[in-house]
Amino acid sequence: MSIGIDIVRGQAIQTIGNPAGLTRFNIMTDSRKRVINGLFIPLVGDHFDGHRFLADAIRNGAQAALWMERKPLPENLPEAFPLFLVKDTLIALQSMAKAFLTQCRPKVIAITGSNGKTTTKDMVYSIVSETFKAFKTEGNHNNHIGVPLTILSMPEDTEVLVLEMGMNHFGEMTFLSQLAKPDIAVITNIGESHIEYLGNRAGIAKAKLEMINGLKKNGSLIIDGDEPLLTNIHTNAFKIIRCGYQDENEWKITDVKEGTDGYRFSLNHGLSEYKVPVLGRHNVKNAVFSLTVAKLLGINAQSVIEGLNHLSLTKMRFEKIAGRNGSLLIRDCYNASPTSMKASLETLKDLPGFTRRVAVLGDMYELGKDEEKLHRSVADVLTPPLTHVVTIGEKGAWIAGALLESGNKNHLVIRSFHDKMDACAFLLSLLDEHTVMLFKASRLLALEQLVDELTDQP
Repeated sequence: MSIGIDIVRGQAIQTIGNPAGLTRFNIMTDSRKRVINGLFIPLVGDHFDGHRFLADAIRNGAQAALWMERKPLPENLPEAFPLFLVKDTLIALQSMAKAFLTQCRPKVIAITGSNGKTTTKDMVYSIVSETFKAFKTEGNHNNHIGVPLTILSMPEDTEVLVLEMGMNHFGEMTFLSQLAKPDIAVITNIGESHIEYLGNRAGIAKAKLEMINGLKKNGSLIIDGDEPLLTNIHTNAFKIIRCGYQDENEWKITDVKEGTDGYRFSLNHGLSEYKVPVLGRHNVKNAVFSLTVAKLLGINAQSVIEGLNHLSLTKMRFEKIAGRNGSLLIRDCYNASPTSMKASLETLKDLPGFTRRVAVLGDMYELGKDEEKLHRSVADVLTPPLTHVVTIGEKGAWIAGALLESGNKNHLVIRSFHDKMDACAFLLSLLDEHTVMLFKASRLLALEQLVDELTDQP
């Protein structure tokens, strides 16, 4: 989407060049990508400086650029090319996003959580877009750069904006929430992700709950009502809606039935039965968060059904792939924490129709001083009907070590590999029509490269 020059000028100290005739821009931060009528925003990091690539940005469609006032003006600047001088290009980007959001005034749905926020975002968007003109975060553009870029990318007539928000330090969620000012906020759960920076799960909950610092007055906060760290909020400033399996939840889940194509479940609201076409029992609760958002927006039951039926998830989140020799591969390797890994393993155990169930588990990162203990805790759920456990990496080996030290009473086949590609031949030997194989690890390990070697087609 394009941004008005009036918003840009609001952040400018001085304009160099002639912006006459330029009224709308498409935001670009990557000088390598082709953009029509682009406004180049050169960001600066510890190891890069976008100002060095202005010439590339111009070749790829930049018609103007922001420029930090302390930076030397570029040599060979095209005549009349407009530069908007600002103190800080990142702050200018964020200010522009805030102004554009105020101008367009969509309903804002903000979603965070240790696990499940991307899947919940996809579910909310799929349901909401059946009724409203909606826009969502693409990929995981959920930080102090990605959120403003998402806002500036939305069409001006967007009615509902679905934003994913992530953080790994205190204060970051406050900033994002106050930037976007959500009407509805969702906290999917509290796991162990980023515990290295936040101390413990209580610290993670505190950081996630910073979401309420920007929540609009009389807005709604939707939470995992089964998580004690989230259920001690008491306020009249906004509505709190608890979702989960326990009796205390306003939205209580019952009668969960699993199939190879997803889950059916009942709620104490609305229809007698819902269906979510996604593997992973944890996705039932993610679906309920989405149904709660739909209820708050007044979306009818038929649109909810259609939205779930049309659901398309971001890749590498419990993604089913045809493996060689008729096997089924589950690529769930976008990221991992002990909580999400255990949930994925429980789903693997529940899948009907397979006699060989193989868990391929790798390193998990940002777990802090207790990382070995947290890896080893995964062994608690490595039980039949699992048949094989294959670990990848030095940290992943702790999982196998804990299982072996416990005596491996269930006689699982256990193998450990330092490098993922070293496991390829062994995993290939296990693939047939009776095999389902789960891949789960932190993103840095890039287990999808191993999955690609085992698929039935490129």
